[in-house]
Amino acid sequence: MNIDQIRAETPGTKNVIHFNNAGASLMPEPVSDAIINYLQEETSYGGYETARKRSNELEKVYPTIANFINADADEIAILENATAAWNMAFFAVNFQEGDRILTSKAEYASNYINYLKIKEKIDLQVEVIPNDEHGQVSVAALEKMMDKNVKLISITHIPTNSGLVNPVEAIGEIADKYNCLYLVDACQSVGHYPVDVQKISCDMLSATSRKYLRGPRGTGFLYVDSDALPKLSPPFLDLHAAEWIAEDEYKIRNDARQFENWETNYAGVLGLKQAVEYASQLGINNIWNRVTELADTLRVKLNTLPNITVHDIGSTQCGIVTFTHTSLSPVDIQQHLSEQDINVNTSAKSSTLLDMQDRNLEQVVRASVHYYNTEQEIEELVTVLESI
Repeated sequence: MNIDQIRAETPGTKNVIHFNNAGASLMPEPVSDAIINYLQEETSYGGYETARKRSNELEKVYPTIANFINADADEIAILENATAAWNMAFFAVNFQEGDRILTSKAEYASNYINYLKIKEKIDLQVEVIPNDEHGQVSVAALEKMMDKNVKLISITHIPTNSGLVNPVEAIGEIADKYNCLYLVDACQSVGHYPVDVQKISCDMLSATSRKYLRGPRGTGFLYVDSDALPKLSPPFLDLHAAEWIAEDEYKIRNDARQFENWETNYAGVLGLKQAVEYASQLGINNIWNRVTELADTLRVKLNTLPNITVHDIGSTQCGIVTFTHTSLSPVDIQQHLSEQDINVNTSAKSSTLLDMQDRNLEQVVRASVHYYNTEQEIEELVTVLESI
């Protein structure tokens, strides 16, 4: 990677040291230019008219994303964020009394809340798969839990709070073996980790634009395997997802776009497309290698500081680095770093309740690196932490 060129194309690097990529990355200029140019055209000529004029370009977002995750274009739906994508997939499952949902200890709060919500309506079981000795989902324990009543395995690939990468490919093998649905929350992994839906063997996968893809806020996507599509029923439809063909009859689309709705942020969609193209040009394996090298460097340096404890787990660790200070709260550290133009975030117990509870953590500082960060920026972060 030509890091100097990448940073020159990322204006934000001139203003801040940005270690909040798990929140929202700094957009590169080709992405922001695509959004701004589209908005200017809408301003000058109208929203509907601009969408019609640029329909061929907008349509290319589907094969662009599909190629990036090794899917087919008709298996991609564009939604306003990863939460909307995940919910459309989850509530499309035909849950019935006696079904079982298996999930992970590090499951994100938004997902787990909806497990609890579905339990209010249907008498089913939500069960947490134990972790192995590394703190990740135990594949052996999962296999022992499997039976014909398991309707869904739902896993957060890269959790928000721990550097962990769950073994989604190995979990996919179990889901295939027992012929149950498999939903992956890839909110933190697309654009970060080499996500290949064929290797994962998932039925559904949700993702966002704003995090490691370096796209705009307010856009995301859902992958739905074409073989799984007949087993699912979108929780709501509109005139884009289905066609009203008679007074008492409608016809649903036969591709993943049945999970979309008509109104879309087209400028954001073009930004998402450009972000995926930008990542594709750099190469996802190159991105993953660079990010994990920087994260490992940061962990090593943090471990040398006497008042800092790193809290990352898993046999494979990603670009998310979490830590605490012996006497200062994560919020205090975040504020102090912000005053030095260094961006980090915090992750609270309520975001990943089961995992944080097990590890007796209330809140952690989250410093999430990306490929455009540098070793010098890591040194500056560590120097400021030393001075606190």
